Amino acid sequence: MKTYDIVILGGGPGGYVAAIKARQLNASVALIEKNAIGGVCLNEGCIPTKALLKSAKVYKTIKRSEEYGIKVDSSSIIADWQSMQLRKTKIVKRLTDGVKLLLQKNGVEVFQGYGEVLSPTTLKINQEIITAKAIIIATGASPIKPPIKGLDAAIDQGYVHFSQSLLSIEQIPKRLVIIGGGVIGIEFATLFNALGTEVVVLEKMDTILMQIDDEIRQSYLKILKQDGIKIIHNASVTEINQDMITYQIDGNNQTIQADKILLSVGMRPNTEAFKHLNLKMENHAIVVDATMKTSIDSIYAIGDVTGKTMLAHAASAAGIVAVLNLLGQKAEFDPSKVPSAIYGFPEIAMVGLTEKEARAKNIPYKISKFPLSANGRALTEGESMGLIKLLVDPTYGEILGTHIFAYNASELLGETMLAMNSEATVSEIADSIHLHPSVSETVMEAAMGAFMKPIHIL
Repeated sequence: MKTYDIVILGGGPGGYVAAIKARQLNASVALIEKNAIGGVCLNEGCIPTKALLKSAKVYKTIKRSEEYGIKVDSSSIIADWQSMQLRKTKIVKRLTDGVKLLLQKNGVEVFQGYGEVLSPTTLKINQEIITAKAIIIATGASPIKPPIKGLDAAIDQGYVHFSQSLLSIEQIPKRLVIIGGGVIGIEFATLFNALGTEVVVLEKMDTILMQIDDEIRQSYLKILKQDGIKIIHNASVTEINQDMITYQIDGNNQTIQADKILLSVGMRPNTEAFKHLNLKMENHAIVVDATMKTSIDSIYAIGDVTGKTMLAHAASAAGIVAVLNLLGQKAEFDPSKVPSAIYGFPEIAMVGLTEKEARAKNIPYKISKFPLSANGRALTEGESMGLIKLLVDPTYGEILGTHIFAYNASELLGETMLAMNSEATVSEIADSIHLHPSVSETVMEAAMGAFMKPIHIL
């Protein structure tokens, strides 16, 4: 029977990062994964979605090429879905092969198969038993399947898809109905709308993307509407009959037809593999402290299975925190400083408090904003829609929250992330000379506006 210092159950972005970190610190490590190394994010989520979104963005840019002084025959521009799929597959393979190589070269022993935790020190993979001084659970989450009449049959018939299977459909649908207006649903709406699909989003709440700043959301909703994406709020889906969806608004039944239907109403932690442990749970998720330790001292949990901050980079960060604590170092995971993004056209990226959250917590703040339309680089790129918005502590000038609506928002966020983690002030950002021309100058100008006047707007 093999024994390891740490056994990690789940090879997604939390699990494989934790495994590599533990080996770098000279622990003996086993990693168990029943599906593909890299998890949902790398194989069926973040990476393939962004690859297809890039193809869609290039397609949109070519269609508006005359804005850049380039004339093309619009009738010859074709969105070749099969070629996009091939590109996506190549990118995913390159990354997954890279992760496998990293695990091998770092000396992580990988077990391919279904892993089950039998006790705080014992695991079973297929028919093999191994033991561990400590276990990190990183089993992820799966899409929620609500009790909608006819749903199972519609899935079997190929009308209803979860995000993973929709990425690999054979052709671009003429009409796509998306059930759920969260991040995944809206990213898919953006993707297929850009490729010419008629997209309708059915959202149960009175608005979409509840977690983002209200001002940014309103700006985004305008763009989605301009692009032709229809969002129906307060819509509760009651039945799916093949390609026909029935939903209720104010008690009245309405129907809509679709070639394909995306079901995207949330994720639920995968808990079957450790049901014997009797861990403390809350809302179907493992309860952990700031070190990622569970209610059992030798068991840690990271990523989606903890039910909080269901993002790949959060899982990776939590994996490193868990390993450091298991190996005698001190580290804590702070969910309030985890960035998030929506990869639309333009992107949205955010970290820290929204205005609504600051008001609810009675935290004083002041706002500073700067529009991309006043930035030279954004104008030359033909991407001048959006703004930078900072929430700043009025006494000390530390950043409480950053909200960016810009074509490269996910790349711009890093500067204020570093400032928040190092307790730097907006004055220090404003005093840092930024490259010109660059879109990053908008961050500098917004920082200037917090306590003085920015240069390039009145």
